[in-house]
Amino acid sequence: MTSPFTPVVFYRDPMAALRWLERAFGFETSLLVTDEGGRVGHAEMRFGDGHIGIGEEWGAAELIGPAKMRSPASLEGMGTQFVRVTLEDGIDAHCARAEAAGARITQRPEDQFYGARVYRALDPEGHVWNFDQKIADLSLAEMEKASGLKLRDSL
Repeated sequence: MTSPFTPVVFYRDPMAALRWLERAFGFETSLLVTDEGGRVGHAEMRFGDGHIGIGEEWGAAELIGPAKMRSPASLEGMGTQFVRVTLEDGIDAHCARAEAAGARITQRPEDQFYGARVYRALDPEGHVWNFDQKIADLSLAEMEKASGLKLRDSL
């Protein structure tokens, strides 16, 4: 089943981002649209069954009103989201690969109360990438006991 969501991440230099994301995280470029000058108009990458769009910073009032798509590198590191990627296995090796490619690891792989092992990294333009790998099937009651938080599956 194809996901109904396609997050798009914006970069000052999307071509460099495509190459880096391939090298660091193992993503594969599946579509690349460029203009006559070689500038990226749109790109898509795959990872397992998921996909993500990669674009250049832009703004077009007729399409998105006053919004402007920017990289954290253009906003003093500010961002409004992070991209969460679920790994089937090998999270520690994935983290090592990302770090060797220049990712800034902000949280080393660590087991979480909700049954996942997680690490977080910044790419060269400051986007936050959150990688997780399921390590246990836990009930809400087990997660509550481990965390001290109140958990529920609906409002």
